[in-house]
Amino acid sequence: MDNLVLAAQLILSLSILIVLHEMGHFFPARWFNTRVEKFYLFFDWGFSLFKFKTKKIDENGVDQGTEYGIGWLPLGGYVKISGMVDESMDKEQMALPPQPWEFRSKPAWQRLIIMIGGVTVNLILGMFIYSMILFAWGKEYLSVENAKYGVVVGDKIVSDLGFRNGDKIVSVNGKMPKDFRDLNIDILLNEPNTVKVNRKGSIIDVNIPEGFAEKVVGLDEPTLFYPAIPAIVDSVMDDSPAATAKLMKGDTICGVNQHEIHFMAELSKELTDNKGKDVTISVVRGLDTLALETKIGDDGKLGFFSIDPKKIFNFSTETFGFFESFPAGISEGATTLVNYVKQFKLVFTKEGSQKLGGFGAIASQFDKGWDWHRFWNITAFLSIVLAFMNILPIPALDGGHVMFLLYEIVTGRKPSDKFLERAQMVGMILLLSLLVFANGNDIYKWIKGLMK
Repeated sequence: MDNLVLAAQLILSLSILIVLHEMGHFFPARWFNTRVEKFYLFFDWGFSLFKFKTKKIDENGVDQGTEYGIGWLPLGGYVKISGMVDESMDKEQMALPPQPWEFRSKPAWQRLIIMIGGVTVNLILGMFIYSMILFAWGKEYLSVENAKYGVVVGDKIVSDLGFRNGDKIVSVNGKMPKDFRDLNIDILLNEPNTVKVNRKGSIIDVNIPEGFAEKVVGLDEPTLFYPAIPAIVDSVMDDSPAATAKLMKGDTICGVNQHEIHFMAELSKELTDNKGKDVTISVVRGLDTLALETKIGDDGKLGFFSIDPKKIFNFSTETFGFFESFPAGISEGATTLVNYVKQFKLVFTKEGSQKLGGFGAIASQFDKGWDWHRFWNITAFLSIVLAFMNILPIPALDGGHVMFLLYEIVTGRKPSDKFLERAQMVGMILLLSLLVFANGNDIYKWIKGLMK
């Protein structure tokens, strides 16, 4: 059931983005009296799930109507514009003399506007969604200063640099990030030289070596730090190892088999290392320290819910009026775009390519219970990402068409239809290969997870 909910959110999110993206091509084409033969959500190779056609006869007796439909293959969508070399590879049409209503007969500047329309819509849409999120929910965040227990190190590669659990971040290259979530982004994408930490009252400089981001991106969980949360019991599950040990609400777990515990992350590691084994759990209850015996489950769980972070941290919420939300949303979208562009270079490393995910990876980002706040956040992010990816100068993408149009505007020479057809074919092969590779990574990770 959870997977169905995730899949439904993915399909809805992509459907919104695809339809509006294609409208970004459709309306400029219509404004410039260019015939749009088809407007499809998803691809209809072979057949479509649903379709209908409008009829519009122009002064020359030519039907300028458009077929609207939903295809069966949910890998994107398209508008088929007459007289344009696109994924339809309609060579018969291109072999005929150009007609005044065709794309190829329009001035280069009009063709350029038609081609950048989809990317423009995705960029504006992402910023608009961010604006409405900020207006409706505001922006809740945990400041680095309010992470009063410091940080928990995400991986050994981070501790090897000199970071320790409980370190309190003082500054990153002389500046303190406002939001704890920005801490990881600042270190990975802005490549600071030094991070200052407060370790039990002493200020220590931790140096970040060049190329550190490339190493981190290859990790299964490429997060440098988590807010350190003490192992405080909020409630105990019935018939669980925690119930057997007689853990109680408010207990603070401070040890497992003589191994000292300060935070939930440390407890999770100890439980995983001792799954299926008898252990002694040390807890602080009031003024007393108790030793409780139990057997850890085969899943490496103790069977209790830890305290809600909102009960121990002071979260900040920044609210926005309707008009205030727009500049804030534009800023949020611009920051998202800049950060994505910065991390895009990591895709071309060996580690980055291994982390590349397909539809499964995207779907896993949504909430299994359908949280609208999270849904719109991910949709806004995907809209910004689609805008950037589509403007890349790769044949078969909007950016490829834009590249050839700019060449035509600058040189005054139009590439031949034969050249455009070959470039389109090469671009489609590249994109399909990337799609297979990314989704292949998802399948490999899924199989790997089953074998653990």
